Amino acid sequence: MHPKAAFTRPERYLCFMESYDVIVIGSGPGGYVAAIRAAQLGKKTALIEKYSSLGGTCLNVGCIPSKALLDSSEHYHQALHQFDAHGIGTGELKLDFKRMIARKAEVVGQTVGGIDFLMKKNGIDVLNGFGSFVDANTIEVKPSKGKASKVQGSHIILATGSKPASLPFIKIDKKRIITSTEALSLEALPKSMVVIGGGVIGLEMGSVYARLGTEVHVVEYQDAIIPTMDRSMGKELMRSMKKLGVKFHLQHGVKDVKASGKNVTVKADDKKGKEVSWTADYCLVSVGRKPYTEGLNLEAAGLTTDDRGRIEVNDQMRTAVPHIFAIGDVVRGAMLAHKAEEEGVVAAEVIAGEHPHIDYNLIPNVVYTWPEVAGVGQTEEQLKASQTPYKSGSFPFKASGRARASMDTDGSIKVLAHADTDEILGVHMCGPRAADMIAEAVVAMEFRATAEDISRMSHAHPTFTEAIKEAALAATGNRALHV
Repeated sequence: MHPKAAFTRPERYLCFMESYDVIVIGSGPGGYVAAIRAAQLGKKTALIEKYSSLGGTCLNVGCIPSKALLDSSEHYHQALHQFDAHGIGTGELKLDFKRMIARKAEVVGQTVGGIDFLMKKNGIDVLNGFGSFVDANTIEVKPSKGKASKVQGSHIILATGSKPASLPFIKIDKKRIITSTEALSLEALPKSMVVIGGGVIGLEMGSVYARLGTEVHVVEYQDAIIPTMDRSMGKELMRSMKKLGVKFHLQHGVKDVKASGKNVTVKADDKKGKEVSWTADYCLVSVGRKPYTEGLNLEAAGLTTDDRGRIEVNDQMRTAVPHIFAIGDVVRGAMLAHKAEEEGVVAAEVIAGEHPHIDYNLIPNVVYTWPEVAGVGQTEEQLKASQTPYKSGSFPFKASGRARASMDTDGSIKVLAHADTDEILGVHMCGPRAADMIAEAVVAMEFRATAEDISRMSHAHPTFTEAIKEAALAATGNRALHV
């Protein structure tokens, strides 16, 4: 019998505090996956979410809606610039921006609805409200309306994610100076936009609007875009995005952002110290994200955060309090949805007495522009810095028959292998379907394959993945066949 069934009189129910084996705070990819895995392992599980919809940033205002707009904008761009070459006449092409935004919302709704289904299927109690610690085992849940309640958990998993970061002198008004959240729901297509930050979020959103006809300026403090990925891939992507009309301003330090009426002015110093400025309809601030732990009352549970606001954990995702775990954007490492999912599974399985592990070197990183960029393992810059002996092989998509057939010839694939053992140390790609193709590299590296192994595998012809084989051939004695 469910514990609640024993209490039929309201006054007795008010005195009852539900107890769970596992309480997960936060319903993003890490949180809801952790809850599902815990339930699969037979644990009585509750999921606490402060918003009315599940899925966290990723499903509601991040990964899913941005990909919906990326796909829609790419379809429009192809219709405008490529259909004629295929012999397809479209007549007068019209852009219904409001319909595009509405479709994005529909995709989000369907995806979030799927998470609701999964919670019911796995018998997980969903508690709507803001969760915070009363003590190390007790969580208070405050709904947006009504009275707060308390629940107890033998184990607690913190999966509260992150929120957009900013610069100290920038006041985000969510009207003209915006984050990616607002950029996903603009009411009308802007004529111009300044994007501060040449990382994943800025480039993805910038490419959406550039394809639709917006004049986009990307202002980046460092000397390269997507600087944490292999530098050669950043160069490939920048060349491709310039074809969309995106203007890049590298090594520029933004120093002032001011909104006035229907415009915003951004001022920066270039690498020589000269002031430059841009005036646009919007300024998208995309300088990264920061862990979100505000209001959790961590001190009541005996927890603290480091100087970057992260909760420290060990390899099992345990915090300093052994029965409390933390995963995803609130702990060290890349802020990636799939990384959070893997950590959620680890936390749930450790709670159940199992012994899982994560190889963080084999978690891929992806930029969903078009062409896409993806990488796994060590970059060439990292190998040089660690003085690891390596060899490199590359293959351009312009030499791929499949890429020529689809008119997707921008970009290349690079395979990095150990100079002595030939073991694959990193694979990096900028090109069509890179986000999907990177999985082949992850599998190969998981089983410690060599470049020779990949070069001997039969790849169907014609496919984009043939480029991986060709790059592996190039890394093993310059044996590429089709270039």
